[in-house]
Amino acid sequence: MMTHDQTIILTILIIYLMVNVVLGIFFSRKQESASSLSSEKNFFIGGRNMNGLLLAMTTMATYTSVSSFISGPGAAGLTYGYAQVWVAAVQVPVTFLVLGVLGNKLAIVSRRTGSVTVVGFLKARYKSDALVIITSLLMVAFFIAQMIGQFTGGATLIASITGLSHVRALIIFGIVVIAYTAFGGFTAVAVTDAIQGILMCIGTFLFLFFVLRAGGGISGIDAGLQSNLPNVYDNLTAVYTPGSLISFWVLVGFGTLGLPQTAVRSMGFKDTRSLHSAMWIGALTCSFVIVGMHLAGVWAGALVDTAELPTSDYFVPYIIQQIMPVGIAGFFLAAPMAAVMSTVDSLLILASAAIIKDLWRNYVVKDDPQKIVRYDRNVKKASIALTLFLGVFVMILTIDPPDIIFFLNLFAMGGLECTFFWPLIGGLFWKKGTKQAAIASSLGAAATYIFCYYKVSVAGINAVVWGLLAGAILYFAVGLATAKDGLDEEVLEKCF
Repeated sequence: MMTHDQTIILTILIIYLMVNVVLGIFFSRKQESASSLSSEKNFFIGGRNMNGLLLAMTTMATYTSVSSFISGPGAAGLTYGYAQVWVAAVQVPVTFLVLGVLGNKLAIVSRRTGSVTVVGFLKARYKSDALVIITSLLMVAFFIAQMIGQFTGGATLIASITGLSHVRALIIFGIVVIAYTAFGGFTAVAVTDAIQGILMCIGTFLFLFFVLRAGGGISGIDAGLQSNLPNVYDNLTAVYTPGSLISFWVLVGFGTLGLPQTAVRSMGFKDTRSLHSAMWIGALTCSFVIVGMHLAGVWAGALVDTAELPTSDYFVPYIIQQIMPVGIAGFFLAAPMAAVMSTVDSLLILASAAIIKDLWRNYVVKDDPQKIVRYDRNVKKASIALTLFLGVFVMILTIDPPDIIFFLNLFAMGGLECTFFWPLIGGLFWKKGTKQAAIASSLGAAATYIFCYYKVSVAGINAVVWGLLAGAILYFAVGLATAKDGLDEEVLEKCF
């Protein structure tokens, strides 16, 4: 049975979850009624109408996930100390990097080609059915793996603070996220992401404040760390091998340019002014949330002996209940819940888009006039149904969850980066990138990544490094070998 405090915290979380549902669907309906674009464009790209704040927050919130609020700070406070903060700081420029490199070019090309998904851009750029099918299927597979980690994080958070069983906590979390994503589409995702991004900043401030207060300031925390976490001041190379550092900087640094869930944000902003505003707003908020949460996680390691916690995923919820008044604890715990939700909703909407827009529209409907009419009439209903199905399917897979969310999330990130990085970046900036190069790179990088992940370990270097390296070699070698006749004139006009 739940305690009185646990009941209050659960009530606060449920109210927060329901507010997201109502606001998401409301703004989605408002955007749809005001837009002259098709149901497809409204559902999957939100009418290309995001301002700077909305773009910054949805990009930041999509990138920051359960690892940023639960697993990472937990690992810092239980095991790695300040070294984890320095490693996490690599993620600070991600929003600026993604929007700065991809933003303007991808927005222009996607408008010229009518693309509303990353795979849609690849189809317009390379004119390859094989590439569309390969990237769509790989994206859905890795998204499912990543969503399992995120659903596990949401359920673990609710279960750890309420005493509910994992399955009941999973149902509460899953129903809400699936509902507002399915019925609200991209606009609901972007609006709720903006709310969640603001809440993450407030939650980070609360965590820092109450940890400092409970620890008696920096001097008191330092004394506690000497007892509970004696290796807290170990330098990076004492905690991580050079290979693992390189791997992490690739995986959560420049490799994020290949993540379709963040790249697609570059297709949906209103104008160049909005893009420029989003770049610095996103960089500031991302810096505060990621560094702040990991720093507070280290300091929290000084407060209590948490040796009996089953995994680091339970560290932050446990600490919060010890140091915050119950009402504020409930409000704070909505912040990591927001981080989880903002990632899950983006993955769900893109997985649905990959199947409905990139596969069904291209290879079932094709150019048949009658089928096109039926598609345009039913695309929203089909997208809602598919999103509901995918969400429930992932919930079923999450009933028996993995032990450490952090590793599953990073595995899926690496797979997505290897699949999309070179076809996306090369397709935007290298005219000699051909469809043969894109197919070889996407397949070769993904295969190399999966093989090395399970079979090869060299100097602690993560498989994503080998996958991206193989993808680069294949993309540029095959591109040079097959670009003798030059690109299609239509591709050159629309993409360059």
